[in-house]
Amino acid sequence: MTGSVTEVPAGASTSFDPVLEHLIAPQAQRLVDQLDAVAGLGGEERTAILNSATRAWRNSVRPKVTRALVLDVHAARISGRLTGPDPRSRWEHWLELTATDGFWSTMDGRFPTLRRRVDTLLVNSRHAVVRFAHRFAVDRSHLQPAAVLPAGDPTLLDVEFGSGDTHRGGQTVALARCAAGTVVYKPRSLRVDAALAGLVARLLPDEPPATRIRVPTVLVRDDHGWAAHVAHRYCTTDEELRAFYRGLGHWTAVMRMLGGSDLHAENLIAAGPVPVIVDCETLFTPQLPLLPSGYGLATDRAARTLNSSVLGTGLLPGRGVALAWRGLDPSGAGGLRGEQPTVSLPVLVDEGTDQVRVALADVGAPEAANQPSPEPVLARFWGDVRTAFDELTDRLRELDRHGRLDPLLTDFVGCQVRFVRRNTETYAELARMLWHPASLHDEPAARATVTDLLIRHGRHAAEAPAEPEVVATEVDDLLVGDIPMFTTAADRTLISETLGRWRDADPELDRQVLSSSLISAYLNEAPPAPPGPPLIPRRTRPEDLDRRRRTLAAEVVRTLRDTAVRAEDGTATWIAPVITAGSGWAVQPLTADMYLGTVGIAVLLAAYQHETTAGRADPVDGVAELLDAVLATVRAAEDQVEADRATGIPIRPEPSGGYVGLGSRIWGWLLLRRLGRGDAGLRAGNRHGTGRGGTDRHGTGRGGTATDEALRRARALAALVPAAVRADEAYDLLRGSAGAIVPLLRLTETDGDPRWAETATAIGGHLRATARPAGGDPDAVWWPGPFGTDALGGLSHGATGIGWALSHLRDCADLAAAAFRYEESLYDPRLPGWLDMRKPERPSDAAAWCHGSVGIGIVAADRWRRACDPVAATHWAGVLRRAAAAAWPAGMGANHTLCHGELGTWELLRTARGAGLAPADPELAALDARVLTGMEQFGAVAGPNRDAFRPGLLLGLGGIGYQLLRMHPRSPLPSVLLPDPGPPDPIR
Repeated sequence: MTGSVTEVPAGASTSFDPVLEHLIAPQAQRLVDQLDAVAGLGGEERTAILNSATRAWRNSVRPKVTRALVLDVHAARISGRLTGPDPRSRWEHWLELTATDGFWSTMDGRFPTLRRRVDTLLVNSRHAVVRFAHRFAVDRSHLQPAAVLPAGDPTLLDVEFGSGDTHRGGQTVALARCAAGTVVYKPRSLRVDAALAGLVARLLPDEPPATRIRVPTVLVRDDHGWAAHVAHRYCTTDEELRAFYRGLGHWTAVMRMLGGSDLHAENLIAAGPVPVIVDCETLFTPQLPLLPSGYGLATDRAARTLNSSVLGTGLLPGRGVALAWRGLDPSGAGGLRGEQPTVSLPVLVDEGTDQVRVALADVGAPEAANQPSPEPVLARFWGDVRTAFDELTDRLRELDRHGRLDPLLTDFVGCQVRFVRRNTETYAELARMLWHPASLHDEPAARATVTDLLIRHGRHAAEAPAEPEVVATEVDDLLVGDIPMFTTAADRTLISETLGRWRDADPELDRQVLSSSLISAYLNEAPPAPPGPPLIPRRTRPEDLDRRRRTLAAEVVRTLRDTAVRAEDGTATWIAPVITAGSGWAVQPLTADMYLGTVGIAVLLAAYQHETTAGRADPVDGVAELLDAVLATVRAAEDQVEADRATGIPIRPEPSGGYVGLGSRIWGWLLLRRLGRGDAGLRAGNRHGTGRGGTDRHGTGRGGTATDEALRRARALAALVPAAVRADEAYDLLRGSAGAIVPLLRLTETDGDPRWAETATAIGGHLRATARPAGGDPDAVWWPGPFGTDALGGLSHGATGIGWALSHLRDCADLAAAAFRYEESLYDPRLPGWLDMRKPERPSDAAAWCHGSVGIGIVAADRWRRACDPVAATHWAGVLRRAAAAAWPAGMGANHTLCHGELGTWELLRTARGAGLAPADPELAALDARVLTGMEQFGAVAGPNRDAFRPGLLLGLGGIGYQLLRMHPRSPLPSVLLPDPGPPDPIR
């Protein structure tokens, strides 16, 4: 993209404004006449309202009609209607043409409903402005006595219309700026705000008023209201920050009890040490019936449980998945500076010329006023959030036990509350579609498409309407610039049902979700929080290692068994933080992958069965049944995606990665097959058979008997890889195309089909085309990273992992060498270690599998074993020696996971010791005892946020259990620190 760039949205781009004046001027004149009839307004106040309204109208109309006007510019240029020696003068000529009487008539021919829709939008907005003017004039004398406007001169100076979405005929929140200060106008009753303010004061009487959570002071009217304006202020001390985050915990407890939802960043303002909720209309959100998704009833049940948990409030961090919002954290607690991805927005290129065009550009996400600090300090104070949540929740339950909670909620009876039946993001996407020139050219077709999308959405989302008459009103709103809104009166039944669900909720689940959600606030794997005291045992116990290893492994498997969410269709899953494709971290039911998901847990359970049969692990009741249930969940997810694809609806391909994506599942199925589960849980007569995807009720796949099911599924996944690579936004081993290379090569080795190896070779070509030369070394290369983190080293996201995958392709040996050369440039002997470039402004080293010396050492060990000449063997032995030195003891004491914990470091050090390349430290001789003693003393710690539950393989209990199995000296289980299932022979 070249040329000057200006954003299309709202107030950014003004070059088309002279054209808009022809649409706005008639409504502006009518507004003048109507304002003249409003008693109680001064002349300057009327002018202020008029100017504010026309400014808001321009900002509203501009993004809706700009694309159509850009097309007209090009049509005029191509048809020769524009004269002038250069693009700018021809633009000026086009502006002159738009001022003629016939211009909009010509536009009517191409866009028949454009003017009518804009006129309706403006008429609705004019009526809303006049309504505001009348209400301000009538209520002005009450604003200061109600303490919603500061003392002083109440003369109106300016109004900011459009502070939020418009609803119900152009109505919107407005900021009325008076000489005495600012007051907030809301076109709805504020009874619910007043009721919430009273409840908070009664629940927290002992909190200092200066730091107690609150809502703005309000003046309540029947159909509208006025609220005191809350100014954002950063905290100035740690004491203020601690008070703020305690308040956030209090709000989370209150909103959990009240069934609050949709409390995103724009609904919360940090007023120094006080988090102020400025929009609290989404209370008493009902729980809806469970609609089967096809992904297994356990997944559906887990999703509904989550939506009804503390996560459903919208206050806790979580990443968006809608196209325009993918990866953004819009939560009340989140949206941290520096931890948001860029977003693609339409911009004008070469504005003010006849070459003007619309393109997409990546821009920074807008910052809300919900943060109490310019720096992202959330992780430092998350413990205060948890503590305050627990304290107030305990107080609420004590009140409820004594029958004193119900009476506190009587003020909410009759209050209007909002039920968010579809996300605003969904409406916004559809609204953009309806104002696109193609839709303006053929509105009936566009309307039919949107109607169909909404009806189908309603059939699959319990909260969304699917009735044609309701959907028709939604589309009517979108066509004229409004966001549909659903409200109801909070009666005693609704309040009682909400309180009943809170009483029946699992408090431990809420605490786990609250703890786990922290990671969603950060783009990368670990939030920068102090990890707590090192997990270093006071005294290492060297005796009876095998019995202790068996006991700990069995405890891990029992924990997974006892925490699983199960359903009557024979499926099972867990709730935990997962990495979602292109969206970062989210707490949700597990996805089907090897990194954190159900495939990795299935591998652990199959490995446990294998080792139990071999006498190297203790029997645990229910393992076989749990494995079958987990495999049923994986199959259900794959079959549902296949069924969706068969409908012909375009579906974004899954990532191709080796730990998250298609490559991970190919790897997983092949490894399960080697572990004796080639049936994939489909034994003859097994009740878990779904009948979809070529599998009948007896579990027989199209490729043969049930024992071939894992191989059949691996092949089906491999066939999807080319499309996934074309759509991939990542290149790394974890989520990107590099991760599919070795699983594909192993699949060809297993079934003899050369197509899979050819796909792997094509991925090598793709990676060659996307490699970037390192600035100071033309023989070194790196690749773009996730969320703008370029030039990464390390195994999971960086050059080492990509280089390792490429090293398996004969035609890419030079490219693999260039990747390894770049990694070597990041080595700093002063650390000693390799620089972690996720934060290039402050790079550091890391003793971890994902981004540091452990992963680099694991690759070095593999390359050393595969070296074909003494020079290469010597080189990789040196890398392995340096990696082991960097990982010991730095890689010990944080947690016990594979990804960035002790059991990843344990594998590297065990390998280095076996090669004679480990540091000369006597303590390494007792490495197994050190790990086991630490787990006995501190428990199995499954991540940097130590009290968060994680069941997965690389960053969770599953991987801890797997490494405990591999700790037996005769265990044949392969490493999972590289995405390689090994040769096709069964594991004996």
